[in-house]
Amino acid sequence: MKHIKMKLHNKDVIIDLLTNKEHLRDNDQALIANIWWRELVTQGKDKSTAFELLKVFSEGKLSNPESIRRSRQKIQEEQPELRGKSYRARHREQDNVKEQLGYN
Repeated sequence: MKHIKMKLHNKDVIIDLLTNKEHLRDNDQALIANIWWRELVTQGKDKSTAFELLKVFSEGKLSNPESIRRSRQKIQEEQPELRGKSYRARHREQDNVKEQLGYN
């Protein structure tokens, strides 16, 4: 339930940021950095350290998290031995849902 609330909260934050900071409309990394900044400050993290990290990230000097995720996904597709426990659990649950829906 907490995960769902966070997604709804992020939607409101994203709308606010895109409305008030037009440069974020074309820069996903800067958008992510702004969201992470709000989260880090809320958690009481050191602002100067957080700012430096997020500045470098928003300038595109760090790997794009979406590229990392896509690469990990492709590697795990091609090399099953590198899949995690959640992958197996998800697929077991997928099989259960398919059976309940009559797809098996």
